[in-house]
Order: sequence, then C-alpha cells, then structure tokens
Amino acid sequence: MPNATIRDVAREAAVSVASVSRVMNGHDNVRAALRTRVEAAAAALGYVPHAGARNLSLARANAIGIVLPDIHGEFFSEFLRGMDREASNRGLQLLLSNMHADAARAVEALHTMRGRVDGMVVMAPHVDPDLLFAQLPPGLPVVLVNCARHHEQRPEIRIDNAAGAAAMVDHLVAGGRRRIVHLSGPDGNIEAQERAGGYRAAIDRHGLPPRIIPGDFMEESGAAAAAVLLRDLPAVDALFAANDMMAIGALMALRRAGVAVPGQIAVAGFDDIPLARLVSPTLTTMRTGIAGIGARAIARLAGAIAGDTDHAIEQAMPELVPRETTAHAGSTTSPDSGPNRGILS
Repeated sequence: MPNATIRDVAREAAVSVASVSRVMNGHDNVRAALRTRVEAAAAALGYVPHAGARNLSLARANAIGIVLPDIHGEFFSEFLRGMDREASNRGLQLLLSNMHADAARAVEALHTMRGRVDGMVVMAPHVDPDLLFAQLPPGLPVVLVNCARHHEQRPEIRIDNAAGAAAMVDHLVAGGRRRIVHLSGPDGNIEAQERAGGYRAAIDRHGLPPRIIPGDFMEESGAAAAAVLLRDLPAVDALFAANDMMAIGALMALRRAGVAVPGQIAVAGFDDIPLARLVSPTLTTMRTGIAGIGARAIARLAGAIAGDTDHAIEQAMPELVPRETTAHAGSTTSPDSGPNRGILS
C-alpha cells in the first residue's frame, strides 16, 4: 500500500496504534508474538516509519554536538574523522562548533547546542573547568576529552601527556642528546602544561639543564623557535616540540638554514598527525591515536545517551614512533618505524 500510515499497520495487525509505535521505536516491553505480528503487517503494507515523527516520539534529535578549541590543522581533522566514522555507523549526525581557543567563544559554542543535540563531546583544554561546567546544559550527556583537571563525575578520555613527554626525553637521551630544548604549547592549555611538566621531570631525572621556549601549537611558532636556536645552535642538540605542527615548522626552518637534521640537531614532536610520516626527514613523534580517541568518545557518548552511568576516566598512553629526525650514527630507524596502531584505534 503506497503511503501506508501507522494506523494502517495497526488495523492490519489488529492492534492499537500505541502498540505499533512501541514496536517501531524498539521498546523492550513488547511481547515477541505482538512484535512479529506488527512487523509482518508493516512489511506487507510497505510501511516506513517517518523519521521526524519517530524523533519526536523519542524526544531525540539523533544529533551529537562537538565542541572543539579549533578545527584548523591535521590533529582536529583526524579527531573529526574518527568521530564521524563512529557516528555514521550509529546513524548519528554531528553538529560542530569551534571555540577559536577563546573562553568567551566556548560559552557561546555551548549555548548554541542547547535543545539541538542528544549529547556533546567537549574538548576544552584551555577552559577553566568551573566555567565549563557552569555552561553545560543540565541533564545533557557529555563526554570530555583532554579537559582541565576537575572534581566532577563525568565520562572522560585523557591522553597521558606527561608520561608521553617523559618517554620522548628518554628517547632523545638514549640517542646521545644532552642539550634538549622543549618548545611548549600555549599558556593556560592543560595539554601544553602536562607535556612541559613531563619534559621537566625527565630532564631533572637525567640531571640535564632544562630550557623551554614558548609556542602556541602552530607551525609558525615552530619556525620562530628555530630562528632562536640558530643563534646559539652549538648549545642545542635536540628540539622536542609539544605538537607535530610546531616540530614541522622548526624542521623546515632548520633545513632552509642549512642545518643538518638529525646530524646537528634532532627534532621531535607529539601526536603523530599524518603529515609527520610524509615530511623529509620523517618526524619522530608520540602517537596518540587521534582518530581512535574521537571514535571512542562517540561510543561512550552513545552509551551515556542510552542510560549508561559509567563515569570512568580513560587514560590513553602515547606510543613512541622513532623516525629519521632523531636517528643517530648506526641507527636502523626506518622512515616510519614504530607501531602501526593507534592507542584507541
């Protein structure tokens, strides 16, 4: 029957409209025999539930809000790719909002989601947690990713930034580097703070002098740091940047200046964005499994929307991916040596 309605199905199956609605909406409190009769009637009539009506009956938007500090660069592209893949598999749509790394814009971004989504994934490493929680819609499921430390009971995924940074310092020291400079991320960003803290702890453990140059996670600040290092290059034999984009910016600037990498100075980053294995020489980095973390955030949010009350904090441990920019004499490091899997992929 063309354009069959829910009432047609109810009449065909000799049941109430409410019973048909419960079957079509997947409710558990439906007898197996009733479900079979209703589904058979719907199939015979060619009935297709109206998506808009179904959403209204469930009070669901089938949409998830994604609030990020920025969308520029390969890190966020990979994060969104993982979320979109998982959301598509679950029949969910993504509604994206960008904070532009500004706390006031973060508040605005959160407000735009009210009443439009079933839940949110929020990455806000630069936002004070008290401000963040004050603006989250009450009762709305939210999964946090790499946010500042807090005391709320919330489902959350964090990268162990300090341990990853310390592991990178250990790798550089094992390669004979002793004058290791850290190029940090922006002030007020929890990820930058944790990576700098891991660097300091490892440098102190090895009895080496620390040196930190401020950066902002952008490629240009990597090039600016390289210009600083060029003025006293003999005093530096390794640069560890807090993310890959800054490391790549520094790497390109050093090469343009005729500095041998890794001969005169080793360069390392953090995150393992796709570009890290494509630059020449290929970039040593800490793999965080960016797309996998995005997919896992969507999976946890879908569970929270369905009523899962798990508020556990998942900790993702980065993996060292040694490549050409930190190779030393006699090294057999390949252009993309290291594990081929992401932390949560």
